[in-house]
Amino acid sequence: MTRSELVYSIFSKHSFLCTGLDTEMSKLPAPLPKNGDALVEFNRQIIHATLPFSAAYKINTAFYEQYGGHGWNWMQQTLDYIPKSAFRIADAKRGDIGNTSTMYARAFFETMDFDAVTVAPYMGEDSLRPFLEFKDKWIICLALTSNPGHADFQLNESEGLKLYERVINTVCKWGNENNLMFVVGATRADFVAQIRKQIPNHFLLVPGVGAQGGSLQDISRAGLNADCGLLVNSSRGIIYASSGDDFAEAAAREAQNLQQEMAALLQ
Repeated sequence: MTRSELVYSIFSKHSFLCTGLDTEMSKLPAPLPKNGDALVEFNRQIIHATLPFSAAYKINTAFYEQYGGHGWNWMQQTLDYIPKSAFRIADAKRGDIGNTSTMYARAFFETMDFDAVTVAPYMGEDSLRPFLEFKDKWIICLALTSNPGHADFQLNESEGLKLYERVINTVCKWGNENNLMFVVGATRADFVAQIRKQIPNHFLLVPGVGAQGGSLQDISRAGLNADCGLLVNSSRGIIYASSGDDFAEAAAREAQNLQQEMAALLQ
């Protein structure tokens, strides 16, 4: 998906919501059995119910990889239910020596046909370069995450720059605004504002709104730009909105509530 297509999707739906499909078999609603077919059916109904309100979907691959070959198949089935008019993210956090990264890129961009994959930049340019060689595909680079341990490394300062700032500056030399986004956690809007000054035009994928305590309004005020520039992810708050047989309807209501708030913010 190109940047212009992504921007069109956001403004046509008046939404920069990314629905996260971090589906756990143990948390499937009571009406569904606890098996792979039910997991895929749950995802299908969630996607169908939330599609009018979601510009993007993020599949956390670990929730599927744990089941081996069956899990990869369930992930592919889930991906196939997401229309290509939505931005489709593999949350895989890959990054390795060049030839290994090439294989990761082929897996997610060719075999499975995701639009984007999350990557870890620690191993440097040759670990990310293979992902950037694919036309109309994106990398979403970890920058400032929302987990408690982010301060162990990401806030360390050297020569006047925090590590996450150095990561952003360096990775921006390898990609551009049409194939590179950054993960920025929603729990600190002040950091989002600073990052937006640093990279005014790049898209940011923002987890941490809702269950993790981030404020959609604060993040939007700090991070919106002319093309929107944000994809705000919500997972548990949407897909587990109900544990009953109305789970799809409840998910749609939660997604619509966020979409309506986003529509007002986009004004």
